[in-house]
Amino acid sequence: MRRVEVLNAYRAVLKATRKSFAGDSQMLKGSAAEVRKQFEENRNVTSEAEIQKLLAEANEASDFITNMIVQAKLNPEAGSYVVKPGKEHAGATLELPSEEINRKSG
Repeated sequence: MRRVEVLNAYRAVLKATRKSFAGDSQMLKGSAAEVRKQFEENRNVTSEAEIQKLLAEANEASDFITNMIVQAKLNPEAGSYVVKPGKEHAGATLELPSEEINRKSG
């Protein structure tokens, strides 16, 4: 029973990353590797309380990725980025990176 719950949580987080980072192969690859790493690190957990906590964290991560992350897309003609939040982002607060952060990451 637990195995099914863990696999469902794993799949839900991966599905959320695929949706949020669609078209960005670097983020897709990196996020999939990180999700797998997190699940692998906890593979041998046997405590029921710890398993429940980890499942709750995975569900929160899936929800956060789905509802709080919007990937900006480059508009080469305008030389700027476009953010198109979907209906799942309704009610979320949009935080745009500052110019300082953009300069450091570029």
